[in-house]
Amino acid sequence: MTPSPRRFRTTLKTLHLWLGLSLGLLLALVTLSGSVLLFEQPLFAAGHPGLASRPLPDLATQGRSLQAILSSPEGKGLRGLTLPDAELPVWEAQVRGGNRSYFDASTGELLLRRSRSGDGLLLLLDWHTHLLTGEVGETVLGVVACAGLFMLFSGVWLYWPGRRRALKHLKPHANPPVLRWASFHRFAGVAALPLLIVMIGTGTTMAYRGAVRSGLAAAFGEPAPAKPPRIAPTAATIDWPAVLRVAHAAAPEAQLTRLTLPSKDNGSVVMRIRRPGEWNPAGRSSLWIDPATATVTGGIDATRLGTGGRLADALFPIHSAAVGGMAWRVIACFTGLLPMFLLVTGFLFWRARTRRRPHLS
Repeated sequence: MTPSPRRFRTTLKTLHLWLGLSLGLLLALVTLSGSVLLFEQPLFAAGHPGLASRPLPDLATQGRSLQAILSSPEGKGLRGLTLPDAELPVWEAQVRGGNRSYFDASTGELLLRRSRSGDGLLLLLDWHTHLLTGEVGETVLGVVACAGLFMLFSGVWLYWPGRRRALKHLKPHANPPVLRWASFHRFAGVAALPLLIVMIGTGTTMAYRGAVRSGLAAAFGEPAPAKPPRIAPTAATIDWPAVLRVAHAAAPEAQLTRLTLPSKDNGSVVMRIRRPGEWNPAGRSSLWIDPATATVTGGIDATRLGTGGRLADALFPIHSAAVGGMAWRVIACFTGLLPMFLLVTGFLFWRARTRRRPHLS
């Protein structure tokens, strides 16, 4: 009878192989798209130099242009906008269906429409975050990412020859083909293990971000994040220059980044801001504003959160290389290419081994 440890190793090896040849392909394509998306902003700016080269108007002018946008036919149905900044000095609106529109920050004129079906970067982004299938795809991504972590850890467990022989077993070989592909696969998986864990692990948390945030808060005994107060939507015309002005006055040291418009259920305006020291490009701090009176009713200061909240806020900037400068961005880009390398070398090793078996028999 086969001993239990050997049976366990055989089962683990089979799982590692077939998960790698099936879900491994999906994981490799997702991480490959992620490597491209690390440079999404400069790629978009290079493709639309007319947008990136525009002058950045003052806040009062931005407020008047926002008023014009939301009064225009193109502004109907928008839920939120990204404010102009030095890198992209135009209003960016996310439209239903994953499309985006861009408006002049001085006049509110529509400058560009991007459709997910006709824009390579938007298509890649939807693939990377939702597998082109909405919430279902995001759930599948979580499963794929968990499978990727399992393949990493199981691969190291299957490889581990003992501490004294570890370096010797990592040596790449040129021939025979079975040993060549096995050694390349093993070397990449073990040598880059910390980087792969960081990138795939943080990607997994993106798929389950609500549960992760709640879990970290509970683990450190922190209260759930506060939510904007519910107020009745105003029927009056909102003075958007006043809204931007009061937001800036409430946090003069912060950058105003994103604006969530009032809904039919809640008339509050939510202004995302980035305070000094925050890693997230859009910031995780916020201000809640009553647009009828242009007064701040509350908000969240992400720089004063507890350990659990700060850890949750750090996951996305690490995954997207928004922190760490160009060095981490290049490393993250290289790491995103590794799952494809592991898939190819693993497949070639499996094929060489299966071809060798009849010859040996």
